[in-house]
Amino acid sequence: MSLESQQSAQIRWYGAARLLSVMRSDPGITRAAAAERLGIGSGGAAELVARMRRARLLDESPAPARGRGRPTTVLSPHAQGPLVIAADMRARDWRVAVAGIDGTPAVAAIGEHAGEELGRVLSTLASAVGNVYRKDPARVGAVAVSVAGTISGTTLGQFTSRGWNDVDLSPLIAEIPRRAGVPLLLGNDATLAGLAEARTGAARGAATALHLIVAVGVGGALVVNGEPLTGAQGAAGEYGHIPFADPGLVCPCGARGCWDLAVDGRALARHRGDPPPEDPVGYAHALLDLPDRDTGTRRAFEIVATALGAGVGGLANLHDPDVVTLGGLAARLRAAAPESFETAYRDGLMAFRKLAPPPVYDGVHGEDGPLHGAVAMALDHITTATALARWADREV
Repeated sequence: MSLESQQSAQIRWYGAARLLSVMRSDPGITRAAAAERLGIGSGGAAELVARMRRARLLDESPAPARGRGRPTTVLSPHAQGPLVIAADMRARDWRVAVAGIDGTPAVAAIGEHAGEELGRVLSTLASAVGNVYRKDPARVGAVAVSVAGTISGTTLGQFTSRGWNDVDLSPLIAEIPRRAGVPLLLGNDATLAGLAEARTGAARGAATALHLIVAVGVGGALVVNGEPLTGAQGAAGEYGHIPFADPGLVCPCGARGCWDLAVDGRALARHRGDPPPEDPVGYAHALLDLPDRDTGTRRAFEIVATALGAGVGGLANLHDPDVVTLGGLAARLRAAAPESFETAYRDGLMAFRKLAPPPVYDGVHGEDGPLHGAVAMALDHITTATALARWADREV
């Protein structure tokens, strides 16, 4: 295709890309509401939707009647429309899901990898991705993987909880034929969770949002106008490795005093006098699920919630966000000792912020945030004007 033809296709499908973005951010939106959001008339909206239906991108159904006025329709993904595969590789387990252009992941496979060697983990996950792909290969446009570690390109720089370093993750799509041209997109779990909250969660509509997620340690993302800031090497948001903790504590990352060590299951165990847990996330959940907590456990939660709140206050001073959202275990840790968190948060704020501090909300997506974010990243890739033009021109 010539450059002129490519530019023409981009212009033709630019409106479609914008409409899909609106539909993803507001599931169940009507054609009339979407047209108003885009600033186009009813006739233009009807023509655009009809063209997208012919391209098998979206479909529509009658909207429930609401008094007088012209009837409208609800927009939804086409039953034969594009798909993405998303995977979430966590400290001890993994999940693989498939999603249409509405961005809703449906989990297709799950597994644990605690204690398994790296090659076997990658092979098993690649097989799961391949199985999902083979169910409808013509419709899959991208594979996106969330990883609980630092990411640069297709390389996992550091997966601290498992001691994996400088791992090439390109084998994750080894069972997808190269000729299919399906790209592998990788992202840090906290960064992708922040993306999900900014697009469809508790930070939706915020110009600047700070998202923090606690699992094994703490990570996060600063999201500006719906896009996470990833840094020069894609490793921004490693908030857990800021020295907010006791400098006498040595982190597995190699640094001292990392905030990671003050806010997760390892910290709870240390303050309760327990040995370091093999599964810090499971350990924290077990304590949080206790119907009655003894004095030592309550005190441990107060200390951890204080460390979490103080750090959030410091990051609010640093980033000046409109809103802060908490994902993973962070929301439950705050809820376990809310007064301790709130006092530490406000005490950590600069004086001029105390009268109107950034609100701190629980994330909508919870521990599913990274998976939702991986879907969003993949859909961003396949719903550009250029990608939609290619989809519309494909042989069916």
